[in-house]
Amino acid sequence: MLVSRFVESILQRVISLTLVSLLVSAGFAQNATPQSSQTGMPPLTPLPQAPAPQNNAHPYSDQNYAKPAAPFPNVLAPYKVRNVPPPNLTNSARTDQLFREGKIYLSINDAVAMALENNLDIVLQRYNLSIADTDLLRTQSGTVALGVNQGVVQGTPGGPSAGGTGSTSTGATGTGAGGTQIGVGGAGAGALGLVTSTLGAGPPLSSYDPTVSGTIGGERQTTPQTNIFFSGGIPTVIQNTSTYNFNYSQAWSTGTQATVAFNNGRQTTNIPFYLINPQISSYFRFTLTQHLLQGFGFDPNLRWIRIARNTRENGDVVFRQQIIATVSHVENIYWDLVTAYEAVRVNERALQLAEKTLSDDEEQVRIGTLAPITLAQAKSGVATARQNLITSQTQLQLQQLLMKNAITKNMGDPILAVAPVIPTDTLQISEPAEVRPVEDLIQDALQARPEIATARINLANAAISRRSLKNALRPTVDLFAYYGASGLGGDQTALLPPCDFQGAVPGDNCLNPGTIPRSGYPNTFHDLFTNNYPDRGVGVNVNIVLRNRAAQSEQVRSELEYRQSQVGLQQIENQISIEVRQAQFSVQQGYAALEAAIAARDYAKESLTAEQKKFSYGASTPTLVLQASSNLTQAESNVLNAAATYEKSKVQLDKSTAATLIKLGIDIGDAEAGQVKHAPIVKGVVPANVQELTSPLPPYAPPQAPNTTPPPPNR
Repeated sequence: MLVSRFVESILQRVISLTLVSLLVSAGFAQNATPQSSQTGMPPLTPLPQAPAPQNNAHPYSDQNYAKPAAPFPNVLAPYKVRNVPPPNLTNSARTDQLFREGKIYLSINDAVAMALENNLDIVLQRYNLSIADTDLLRTQSGTVALGVNQGVVQGTPGGPSAGGTGSTSTGATGTGAGGTQIGVGGAGAGALGLVTSTLGAGPPLSSYDPTVSGTIGGERQTTPQTNIFFSGGIPTVIQNTSTYNFNYSQAWSTGTQATVAFNNGRQTTNIPFYLINPQISSYFRFTLTQHLLQGFGFDPNLRWIRIARNTRENGDVVFRQQIIATVSHVENIYWDLVTAYEAVRVNERALQLAEKTLSDDEEQVRIGTLAPITLAQAKSGVATARQNLITSQTQLQLQQLLMKNAITKNMGDPILAVAPVIPTDTLQISEPAEVRPVEDLIQDALQARPEIATARINLANAAISRRSLKNALRPTVDLFAYYGASGLGGDQTALLPPCDFQGAVPGDNCLNPGTIPRSGYPNTFHDLFTNNYPDRGVGVNVNIVLRNRAAQSEQVRSELEYRQSQVGLQQIENQISIEVRQAQFSVQQGYAALEAAIAARDYAKESLTAEQKKFSYGASTPTLVLQASSNLTQAESNVLNAAATYEKSKVQLDKSTAATLIKLGIDIGDAEAGQVKHAPIVKGVVPANVQELTSPLPPYAPPQAPNTTPPPPNR
């Protein structure tokens, strides 16, 4: 007997310490996160001057959305709103540095740096990093992830697309709950035709966040009686009841769950037959449940946390892919801007030639050496040349607008909106083509392409779901054990008289004072830990779904989706191999076209020299000389266009092999922060003749006629 009481006393102390430790661990289960006091978005208003330098700090530098607000020392912090700073839509300080005399003098290095700081595609992608952080926080509580966009944003117009406007669509793969999309019939659809409907599926999860609940209430109940014998002769029973109930629950990733129930009540009544009135009751039970089959182990219970971590890692991969895509896009826009300037110069010279031809024809018609009908053709040529010039000028304005849109966040500044963009770099056309073995390029691409990393991460997530659904096939078998106790207290009723009269029956029609020494709540609470009224037990809950068809279908579906993802990975590798080969072919073709354009330019230069010599001997006309000069101008423009096409092909090859960041020296940390501290360097460019780009063409001066007057005789 003594041994039994000793064991029970030890068990009571263990239960008490467990309750205290659970309550303390619930408080320390959170981590600190500084909060931002910024609220609201300031209205955008045009600036009266060029943008002033701004502190373009990373918008999330003081926020870590993967960690919760700490409950200490402020216990209300987890229940307060965490404000997200409004987006910084002010252009970076670098914008102001590029202004000179109302013009933007832009090198290609500056264009890339400006895009890293201001391009809205990159700004949008930065938010996905923090959105993925919120899933890390969410899944740590045992809740499913909401998912995050895993596509590259393509909202910047311009570049190599037809018409110079580019694509305005944005990537939207991986949206919706769990990172999936909802297709027809409720099927989850992923990118490239992959199905991801079982992502994160598995046994139900309980909350890993400690939960405390309570009920405090009071009730006064008045009940008329139809049989006063059972109510002690009272026609109306009045009862007052007070309730103070509290519950605590928490689950762990091992498939374990603990609950503590602590219930208290106080009741008074006017029925005289109650020995204790008011009556105070107290009860507690500690229950521990462990999944033995379904829901057992880390694989099913940590699946969403692991998926969220993989998704966050994939966010970094996609952000890197976004930088590659945006920088390549901006480089192409820059070369389009350079060629647009050259197109204007060519059309200006063509208009000069057409106007000079019309002037010569009018002179010949005046002196009668040419039929008047030929003037119609010359006038048509002038009109066509003028139309081509206007088209090239408006196309240049569009390219300037596209460039400013690609490298700034907004153009609300009126000076910025109308400022012309002057490219200060041009291409080095004498650079020989670098031809690496295509197999080496393919291996580099398969190692570095973000799409490969994304596909492998998605495959890892599919494997997590696959293991979880294997566990979900098992029956539910839960082992549970509990320990509790109850106590009772109150005041001895005064409605029964003391047993000092004849015929008194103690406990029946009388009750001596002190017979029930249970006065007050302390005595009641004491009963909970004296093991006078214990409540303990152990058992097993079993739930077997006969035929188990739903679980079978989900398990097989997850296997199929996993195998489909493996095929998708191979398909991406094949596509990348073809893309790299095609990009290398484009480089070779572009260089061949550049060599042909250089040869044509050299021929045009020799033709102009020959025509000028013929004119000096009187064997040519000013119109033919001007025509040869115009041909040389067009040939030089063709060289620059071919060089731009060749440069774009190299940009595409770098993009296909994911070598853009390395070759340009781009720091991914600078891109994430939105502040470029390490200037990118684009190789293969030389300074452009800015004076020639910004100055109008000089008026045409026809060649001087040869001097046919014989020299004076020598004296």
